[in-house]
Amino acid sequence: MRLVTYTLGSSGARLGALVNGLVVDVERLGASHHLSWPNDMLSFIDNSVTLLPALGQCLDSGSGSLPSGSAVPVEDVKLLAPIPRPRKNIFGIGLNYRAHVAESAKSLDTDKDLPKQPVVFSKPPTAVIGPGAAIQHNAKMTQQLDWEVELAVIVGKTATRIAVVNAMKHVFGYSVMIDISARDNRRAGQWIFSKGMDTYAPFGPCIVTADEIPDPHDLRLWLTKNGQTKQDSNTKYMIFDIPTLITDISSGMTLEPGDIIATGTPDGVGAGMTPQEWLWPGDVVEAGIDGIGVIRHPVVAI
Repeated sequence: MRLVTYTLGSSGARLGALVNGLVVDVERLGASHHLSWPNDMLSFIDNSVTLLPALGQCLDSGSGSLPSGSAVPVEDVKLLAPIPRPRKNIFGIGLNYRAHVAESAKSLDTDKDLPKQPVVFSKPPTAVIGPGAAIQHNAKMTQQLDWEVELAVIVGKTATRIAVVNAMKHVFGYSVMIDISARDNRRAGQWIFSKGMDTYAPFGPCIVTADEIPDPHDLRLWLTKNGQTKQDSNTKYMIFDIPTLITDISSGMTLEPGDIIATGTPDGVGAGMTPQEWLWPGDVVEAGIDGIGVIRHPVVAI
């Protein structure tokens, strides 16, 4: 299933399911079956054990005749980030692809050896923007604005000290995230300011539920700048896979429904190029992951 958060006209944010080019309003669909369903993604994830199969059953049974007013063409709505305001910081994973470790060691003075444990940082909820929204370039803050395409994992069930063999049971679904990074704002080795400024977490266009992705460790992911390919790789090259990341983070910090893990980026970032390349106002960044979708964002001066 593909779930989105959207607005239509002047309406507030609502939860929808993407079905054959239509956005089906989840709350309204439920009401047509005399069911009280939420209209926001976090509430849905909180209760996904019962809601997900029930929604699937309703969509299957009503695919030929959806209730009036419950479905609109996707081109008529505005898609927001699937979770417009996460409850807490996004868990970012640094240096999680071998080739990126090598390019970072040359250009960003990071360790040339592969990390022995996941490198975890965070991006605050205020960094999140949805499909098509502008990435802000503040010239007073950065002259080295960079890009990183990443597979985002959305947690579905509370996870505390979870064993690797059970970790995937806690995944709700997957999405696309661009980890925007101001390379000249790393502070004594700490990354949160470099990674966490406003608009530095483009996210979307949807959440694809875990049952739709048989193997999240074999997905092509790519990024272009102004139509030119900069990153093109596969999630199979992660150093630490998703179960390992969930186990590591949950060993000391409880993961909760709706939490997001951005699983790291492959090589091809601007800092690793010769000469180095950066994002500037007027540029357009597009990123995608096979089986999930594509997001596209302009860069604007502020």
